[in-house]
Amino acid sequence: MSLTTVVIGGASGIGLATAEDLREHGHTVVVADLNPPADGIAVDVVDEDAVAALFDRVVAEHSGFTGVVNCAGVSTLSPVVDHDAAEFRRVVDVCLTGAFLVLKHAGKRVADGGSLLTLSSLNGRQPGGGLVAYCAAKAGVNMLTEVAALELAGRGIRVNAVAPGLVVTPLTAPAMDIPGIEDDYLENTPLGRSGEPGEIAAAIRFLLGDESRWITGESLDIN
Repeated sequence: MSLTTVVIGGASGIGLATAEDLREHGHTVVVADLNPPADGIAVDVVDEDAVAALFDRVVAEHSGFTGVVNCAGVSTLSPVVDHDAAEFRRVVDVCLTGAFLVLKHAGKRVADGGSLLTLSSLNGRQPGGGLVAYCAAKAGVNMLTEVAALELAGRGIRVNAVAPGLVVTPLTAPAMDIPGIEDDYLENTPLGRSGEPGEIAAAIRFLLGDESRWITGESLDIN
């Protein structure tokens, strides 16, 4: 089977860079997003029926698929003591429950030997003030990745995550408007700069490919 990869959240940011990178390297790419491009598929990752329908459609139209990259995510900024509970649930639903639903339904349908990847974050293991919902969700993504890797290994399916540090995208841009936030990140980044979406896309492509065929259950720090 040729390389057919579904990129969820592929309309902007790291997802868009990943879709473009994979196409340049021979993948047939199906972009899915809450607000997809004209040739993409609309999907809300917290809607289980929609997630299942997405992968059924890809199987029907492409005779199967070999990889999935889930970049869907949201965040919010609020101290713990002031955090709105509904907003906390929204972030956790998209970042963690959505990741679970994608792995659940992709895992049932992906070709044996395929590769599933979720976008995690440095904040999955390093706390950030005002980011309690996002940090908690991404920490959950890391463990979700390990459990799914363990369970799907019998079919040769690898399950990994990438955990970028600061990459300026539409998701992170609002936080960058807060004085001192970006400087604080960069002060604690050895290379002294933020990352670029294309650099994350290259690591994602590596984890989808044969060069990483003995890597599974990993959350790869890129910072």
